[in-house]
Amino acid sequence: MSKAVLTIDDIASANTPAIVDYLCEKRIPVILFAVGENVEKHYQEALYALRKGMVIGNHSYSHPEFSSLSLREGIAEIEKNEALLDTLYADAGVPRLCRPFRFPYGDKGGANKEALQAYLKERGFDKVDDSGIKGAWYEAQNQYGDVDTLWTFDFGEWQIRKGAAFTAEDVLRRMHEAHPGYGEALFEEKSSHILLLHAHDETEAEVPGYYRIFLEEAMAGGVEFEAPRFLRL
Repeated sequence: MSKAVLTIDDIASANTPAIVDYLCEKRIPVILFAVGENVEKHYQEALYALRKGMVIGNHSYSHPEFSSLSLREGIAEIEKNEALLDTLYADAGVPRLCRPFRFPYGDKGGANKEALQAYLKERGFDKVDDSGIKGAWYEAQNQYGDVDTLWTFDFGEWQIRKGAAFTAEDVLRRMHEAHPGYGEALFEEKSSHILLLHAHDETEAEVPGYYRIFLEEAMAGGVEFEAPRFLRL
C-alpha cells in the first residue's frame, strides 16, 4: 500500500468536466493546476471544476520554461494567472483558501530559482506537505525547502498523441517499473507520492477515458489517494 496526492496539470480543457465527475464518483481528492490561457479558452469547464469542490492552483499563464525568462517576466507569468484565478474563484462563488503553484516542466527558473522561491514565500503561496516523501529521486531535487509543488511520479500520458509511438501500454508498463527514471517507483510498499496527470484533449482523442484507466490501475496496485495538506513557509 502506498499513499498519494493526485495532481492534474494544464486545465482547463474540454474533458475537464468528465475528469472531475470521475474523481467525484471515486472520491479522489486532487489539485488541478491551471494554465491561464487554457482557463480563458475553457472558462465554463474551469468554473464547473471549482463548483464541484476541486482545488485549482497556479501553473503560470502561458506555460513557458521559466529558465528562459527574466525574473520580471517569470513573476508576470505567475501574477497574470493569479489575477485570472482570483476572478474565476469569485465567479464560481467559492472562497480561495489555498494557493499552490507548480512550475511548467518542473523548470524552477534556472539562475532565478532562489528569487522566485522568495517571491512565492512572500506572496503567501502554499506548499503541499511533502514530509512523508522519502524517495531518493525526490530528495535529489532538493525540493523540501521549496514552495512549489513538484511530483514523485509522472504517468507520462501526455506523450500519447496521434501518430506517436508512445501508447497507453507504455504508461501501464512505466507504472510497474522499479526504476522509472524521472521519478520514484509507484508501487513501492509504504511509499508516499505526489502523482502527475494532465487534462489533455489530445490524449482523450487517442485513449478515451485515459485518466480512468491509469487511476484505476494505480488503485488496483494499492495506491490510496489522500487529500493534500498545505504548509505556509
